[in-house]
Amino acid sequence: MISLAAVGFTHPNGQRALREVSLAARAGERLAVIGPSGAGKTTLLRLLGAALRPAEGAVRLLEQDPWAANAAGLRALRARIGMVHQAPPIAPRLRVVSAVLSGRLGQWSAWRALASLLHPSDLAGAQEVLARLALQDRLFDRCDRLSGGQLQRVGIARVLYQRPALLLADEPVSALDPTLADATLQQLVAQSESTGATLVASLHAVDLALRWFPRIVGMRDGRVSFDRPAAEVSPEMLAALYASEPASEWRRGEATPARVEPVAPSLGRLD
Repeated sequence: MISLAAVGFTHPNGQRALREVSLAARAGERLAVIGPSGAGKTTLLRLLGAALRPAEGAVRLLEQDPWAANAAGLRALRARIGMVHQAPPIAPRLRVVSAVLSGRLGQWSAWRALASLLHPSDLAGAQEVLARLALQDRLFDRCDRLSGGQLQRVGIARVLYQRPALLLADEPVSALDPTLADATLQQLVAQSESTGATLVASLHAVDLALRWFPRIVGMRDGRVSFDRPAAEVSPEMLAALYASEPASEWRRGEATPARVEPVAPSLGRLD
């Protein structure tokens, strides 16, 4: 499904973000990327989203080399990849329903995309994914009237509606309280399980990573420090990974195993 081989990346300002990163994941696999600030997590996700081209090494996404494709092929590949941003790039005056439906713009014809922006064509579909995130009563609100946490969940709803084959999430619950963050990650995991999508998420809260992801990739200074099943990640490994940060910054509490229920819980108005 995804494969990175000895990948390196340097930003235009000369900052070295990734160094010899090798990583692979199968269809339907779920992995969390953890590490201190500046470890290269966001750059890694942008490479997996075909938003950045590596300076060294090879990248294959959904069994394709994105940089060997022509412009149309690259657009088609990106339409199969969904990205949840820490700060969703959503126009402030856009209505929530239009923001959610825009998840499928890359899959629709230009005519249908324009028509849906003017007259939303799938109200039921938008409402279904919003209900999973306790936002069904915000369907026709303007996005600039939402709180930061609500806007972050709208960005997640947009990707759930897209139904991508590769689901990427960059600090997807950073604006949410612990209870809502846990329930929201449950929805991302449930989406991966129901559709067979590969899910890769960067998380600063280690307890959430260990709770919801079977595989943990630790990054530091642009390199992969470890790649282990969650059950094999020890406190000593975490302490070494976050050596420059106080434990209170990355560990909110003890992690316990969790299982996704087949029916989404009722979250209520939590934000």
